[in-house]
Amino acid sequence: MSRRRSRPPLVVGWREWVLLDGLDCDVPIKAKVDTGAATSALHAPGLKRFERDGEAWASFWLRPRQRTTLDSRRVEVPIIGERRVRSSNGKSELRPVIESSITIGDRKWAIELTLTRRDKMTFRMLLGRKALRGRAIVDVSCSHAAGLPYVIAPEPVDAPEPVDTPEPPADADRPETP
Repeated sequence: MSRRRSRPPLVVGWREWVLLDGLDCDVPIKAKVDTGAATSALHAPGLKRFERDGEAWASFWLRPRQRTTLDSRRVEVPIIGERRVRSSNGKSELRPVIESSITIGDRKWAIELTLTRRDKMTFRMLLGRKALRGRAIVDVSCSHAAGLPYVIAPEPVDAPEPVDTPEPPADADRPETP
């Protein structure tokens, strides 16, 4: 009988690059890691709720880049529930909850996300402690400890080939003698 080895926890910084694979997003999103928040939250401008085949669904703009609409796309996902969340300003809000797979560094797993407007927040996404529990350890002294998600990490750039330049003649530094 073979024993399955468990991997050591992933070390993440206070902010990380994440991919929301479950939302078909191949552009990394800069997320703030917040162990003071139980749930994770995603910026969802243009959020609309609707029914499809008798089930609750949400439609919203996924904007992975901060301060731009570049790479934005309209997303439609099933709503798996609702959660009352108290934001940092103390206001309570009932939010739809969705599920998505997430990739951080070389790890991938499913998380729940609440959908809300984060226009006035610095980060498009907040990664709460429930999403990290049992999978990651937070090192608050660093940023992007896990690096880019491995599926999009750039290939190492090869050093340029050395250019063959002819060496100057040995007497090139000597002054000409008359």
